[in-house]
Amino acid sequence: MSELKNKRLRKILNEQNVIAALAIDQRGAMKKMITRYKKEATSEDIIEFKTLVSKELTPYTSSILLDPEYGLPAAKQKDPESGLLLAYEKTGYDATIPGRLPDILDVWSVRRLKETGADACKFLLYYDVDEAKEINEQKHAFIERLGSECVAEELPFFLELVSYDAAGLDANSMDYAKVKPHKVNDMMKVFSDEKYHVDVLKVEVPVNMNFVEGYAKDEVAYTQEVAAKYYAEQSAATQLPFIFLSAGVSASLFRDTLRFAKNAGSTFNGVLCGRATWANGVEVFIKDGKEAAIEWLRTQGKKNIDELNEVLEETATSIKL
Repeated sequence: MSELKNKRLRKILNEQNVIAALAIDQRGAMKKMITRYKKEATSEDIIEFKTLVSKELTPYTSSILLDPEYGLPAAKQKDPESGLLLAYEKTGYDATIPGRLPDILDVWSVRRLKETGADACKFLLYYDVDEAKEINEQKHAFIERLGSECVAEELPFFLELVSYDAAGLDANSMDYAKVKPHKVNDMMKVFSDEKYHVDVLKVEVPVNMNFVEGYAKDEVAYTQEVAAKYYAEQSAATQLPFIFLSAGVSASLFRDTLRFAKNAGSTFNGVLCGRATWANGVEVFIKDGKEAAIEWLRTQGKKNIDELNEVLEETATSIKL
């Protein structure tokens, strides 16, 4: 990593050299969340909510992840000490063709992200290690290009990897839970190759905690001993720093997940936590308005951040720079 890249990465870390970051780069997902409570989600709704979250919660986070489409006003309202990551991918994927192929935002480049004030570039890639070689080769070449672009601009490259099953298994099913460790850990091995120039991996935990013995309500896919083994294997799968995404689970389950990971020997380096922190504030914002949302963020939202930060102090491994 170049000296300038290293300096920018430091802006994203807290005093313990851990990434305690807030993610609110959701676009399509946020529209769906808002339309639970009103007929149509407007751009104004999305921009205003992101801005409130940024202003109220970044004083308690090491950095925030936003999107250039709706998040730039929010970036201007963040705490000056909090770092800024900007997303580079288009939201969603074209479901009419196979492969969940990636694409970048039309009028953006890594250079433009940097000029807008980003301390790092984040890109989300859907990936199935078991998919057809011709599809995965397209994705490999795509990420090679992005990595080279980040090297040229000396901007840290955060690659978010989300697993799926190309054959159509439901990601929340028992059948998928059984293959998830293989899909998550093996794709981390793939993109840890130096040719991709990834600086930090943002990944799922390697198991579905809703199917772990002691956490499952019904069916069990893994004993705690087996689940712990998968966490240890995940850490061994990469030499890169890696952080966990919350994947929309509740704040309490996410904290329990981090404790389980630590006890299993995981060396994860922090989190980019989104909906587990602020999701319940969307209903308050839409139903009760801006002032009620601010009050929620200053109370329950801050509480979610504080509790997560306490867990990170106990569980996350410092990044060596």
